[in-house]
Amino acid sequence: MSSTRIRELIVTPIAFGDPPLLNSNGVHEPLALRIILQLVLEDGTVGLGESPGGTARLERLHAAAKVVAGMDVFDTTALAAAIDAALLETVPSSHERGWTTSAIEVACLDAQGKLLDRPVSDLLGGRVRDAVPFAAYLFYKWAEHPALDGRPAITDDWGEALDPAGIVEQARLMQERYGFRSFKLKGGVLPPDEEIAAIRALAEAFPGQPLRLDPNTAWTVETSKYVARELDGVLEYLEDPAKGIEGMAEVAKDSPMPLATNMCVIAWEHLKPAVEQNAIQVLLTDHHYWGGLRRTRELAAVCEAFGLALSMHSNSHLGISLAAMTHVGAAIPNLDHSCDTHYPWNSADDVIVPGVLELRDGEIKVPTGPGLGVELDHDQLDRLHRRYVESGMRSRDDTGYMRRFQPEYERLLPRW
Repeated sequence: MSSTRIRELIVTPIAFGDPPLLNSNGVHEPLALRIILQLVLEDGTVGLGESPGGTARLERLHAAAKVVAGMDVFDTTALAAAIDAALLETVPSSHERGWTTSAIEVACLDAQGKLLDRPVSDLLGGRVRDAVPFAAYLFYKWAEHPALDGRPAITDDWGEALDPAGIVEQARLMQERYGFRSFKLKGGVLPPDEEIAAIRALAEAFPGQPLRLDPNTAWTVETSKYVARELDGVLEYLEDPAKGIEGMAEVAKDSPMPLATNMCVIAWEHLKPAVEQNAIQVLLTDHHYWGGLRRTRELAAVCEAFGLALSMHSNSHLGISLAAMTHVGAAIPNLDHSCDTHYPWNSADDVIVPGVLELRDGEIKVPTGPGLGVELDHDQLDRLHRRYVESGMRSRDDTGYMRRFQPEYERLLPRW
């Protein structure tokens, strides 16, 4: 049918506000980058997609747009193969090609759902839960983006969080506003004993509520083992304390709690050695780099076969990605832990019309409208695209931004 053919893929880079959140690489800049896709069919149906930003990913999406025009929106297997072939010569990494495929597959599923008048979760086999649980994503952070190059300081209503008391207060705000029942702390920022103290403070303030810590490979194997011993009985899992499958496997030999990753197992070829070495016990899925929602559903089945528990990774995202995460989270039977989300930090600049995606009681109800169930706010998209153009920002550089204020800062992994 001609109505299911793709007429064009509109690729729009945007920039939106981001607080000064600290991590093992440095600190978030005032703007984050994202790319919004509008997959237009010949009958005018539009499917929405979202991708992390940056020049390289933008160029790949433009290249993919040329090959998907004229193809059938329901033939996502052929679409993925065509995109893969178009990028193979310039992008040898299957993991990197997966970012492109995923964003376009989500747009295809959104369009399919609109044509069929069914939600995306139905296209993934149906939902096994009506709401998907998420964890509060806690960060060490500055009170503001300091004044720089004539730009005034940029404040927010979250305040400073640079010690256990600040982290606990941030968690209280998260719980008051969104009802979160589990908490994740982005570590790798302060010396390990200080982060251990923050986790213990959270455990005291929120007794019985699941906690996790993610230092983004900022620790050696020995430091990782030390932290795991110190937080025995406190953490539900410890995420990416050490670098690589081999490093994680060494930590896992002595760790009293499960180890999780979204860093050392990020492509299909990583699964076998990780399982063989028992490097991880929890995998954080992310449809953005596993090739899409259907591939994520397949990944969940593989994890179930090998006894790996599942959670979900997040990056600085907006509502289209959150809707996609919610649909696939609803369709995975073995979703063992609440999912990560940056959405509370970035939702004020969302590109979707508000009202569908609401974090309540630490959950998001699965949209039941056609496709992803969300609507694009075109005025907001135009505004954020203008901000992208005018800012001149084309890539994320947490380390470079940190050095603007602390010239001696080094990106050093492991640091402790």
